Amino acid sequence: MPADPAAPGLRRPLPADPAAPGLRRPLVYLGTPELAVPPLRAVVAAGHDVLLVVTRPDRRRGRGATTSPSPVKAEAEHLGIPVAHSVDAVLDAVLDAGATLGVVVAYGRIIPERVLDRVPMVNLHFSLLPRWRGAAPVERAILAGDPVTGVSVMSLEPTLDTGPVYVSEAVPIEPGEHVQSLRGRLVDVGSRLLVDLLARDLPAPRPQEGEPVYAEKIEPHELELHWDRSADELSRVVRLDRAFTTWRGRRLRVLEAEVVAPPVGAAAPPLVPGALAGDVVAAGDGALRLVRVQPEGRTAMEAATWVRGARPAPGERLG
Repeated sequence: MPADPAAPGLRRPLPADPAAPGLRRPLVYLGTPELAVPPLRAVVAAGHDVLLVVTRPDRRRGRGATTSPSPVKAEAEHLGIPVAHSVDAVLDAVLDAGATLGVVVAYGRIIPERVLDRVPMVNLHFSLLPRWRGAAPVERAILAGDPVTGVSVMSLEPTLDTGPVYVSEAVPIEPGEHVQSLRGRLVDVGSRLLVDLLARDLPAPRPQEGEPVYAEKIEPHELELHWDRSADELSRVVRLDRAFTTWRGRRLRVLEAEVVAPPVGAAAPPLVPGALAGDVVAAGDGALRLVRVQPEGRTAMEAATWVRGARPAPGERLG
């Protein structure tokens, strides 16, 4: 007697019937942050039957008892899709409602093997695998100075971003592009790739090729601008949209900046890292012109406006 493809320990083969016009592929969708919302909308708009959304539990907001849902949960409720906070609920969706495939977009947790044994899953990941496996692929691509990144849709395995790839597409990183802009373009490309893939027979995925590089979560200390680093490196940190330095003991967020030549001439201050010449800050190599900043406890403003109000004394430095 042939083995049951749904038996524990065996992977069920991916569905053979595509979502043809007039038909809908029954799915479960796993995701959490804002960037996972557009793919969910795209899958629903394409006519697929999302039977269940799995996302993180609601989080406490502030010091009170108020909680807030994840962006994906809020969108699922708007679309009238049932929501669960445990990945084990996927099994109920498979058994009770007939889901045949899972779609994972930035869910934030490893899917256990016992679940993958019952329902195959595809994972939308925002890099060209195997480069930048892990939690922060877009941020790490910017920090590394990569000229190109991309999107991959892979078959999910119970290990971190190791599955074979169905389809991928390269996306150039524009000079000076910030993470929000790049992430938005990647989400648009990824949503399209995902919908196109689900609308046909899933092809045989290809194994990942090349040296794996891991995208660790961005830690708070990595967002601080250390002015002894090169201006190019500092500019990449600013492009993550959370960079900060300190000024007279208080935090100063740097929202926009650009690499410029360091000030020269008799009127220029010594090129000590962190020294200010108007809105230009000396770095370990080169200089950075501040464009927009946000002082602690205040709203964002043009850097030139901040400098006029701060009135740096000779020799005062950022950081």
